[in-house]
Amino acid sequence: MNANHDLVAIKSRQQIAWASGDYAVIGTTLQIVGESLAEACDLCWDERVLDVAAGNGNATLAAARRGCQVTSTDYVGSLLARGAERAKAERLDGNVRFQEADVEELPFQDASFDAVLSTFGVMFAPDQPRSAAEMARVCRPGGRIGMANWTPEGFIGQLFKTLGRHLPPPAGLQPPSLWGVEAHLQKLFGDTAARIDATPRIFNFRYRSAAHFIDIFRTWYGPVHKAFAALPTDKAQALEHDLTELLERLNTAGTASLVVPSEYLEVVITRR
Repeated sequence: MNANHDLVAIKSRQQIAWASGDYAVIGTTLQIVGESLAEACDLCWDERVLDVAAGNGNATLAAARRGCQVTSTDYVGSLLARGAERAKAERLDGNVRFQEADVEELPFQDASFDAVLSTFGVMFAPDQPRSAAEMARVCRPGGRIGMANWTPEGFIGQLFKTLGRHLPPPAGLQPPSLWGVEAHLQKLFGDTAARIDATPRIFNFRYRSAAHFIDIFRTWYGPVHKAFAALPTDKAQALEHDLTELLERLNTAGTASLVVPSEYLEVVITRR
């Protein structure tokens, strides 16, 4: 099997993972990240905005609230349906159209959008150079590519490292958290970027306790849900132990609650 076929197989498994559980339960807590990114990209009324790997629509709704005409895309149709429910509830559905699409093969013409956004989405695509090239291709010259990407050192980067110790990722797959490294973004976008601004930010995960966090993520967050389902009982217990240790070590709320700061990189790329 060649590398391209490997990536196709990986993508198929990822699609199944993200469709399991219900990411929207987690995604809605991250809305503030979409709002911050929309401001960082200085979105203006009537601009054409594409949200790739949109999930349940955090960046989509943030752009729509600023009067943009938004196309919200993901390769998991059930997540787009959650975004559509939210847009309708907030009377923003007139500003948004939802379309199932893969960031590695976007069905849009060159330079179709003023801004292309992704919050914790494109970073999980298996073919990183192709995903970056597609985002740049559909963004007009002088437009903006805005992303929020977890960093390797931050909590979510460490969570995925913990998962990887118990259930190793496919051989040859680049870590998603590389999208949270400015030098890697220079490699991915350097030829198409007039400027790359990358700012470290913090998102605080707030839950009742480590056990509460694990229960929510084990039930609803696709990658964690699938990891626990794939492990026999004793190995699942070992994973739960390690996640508990990680959460309690990073918790800033003492014994009263769980507040875990997680670093991400807020990125605004000006298209050449």
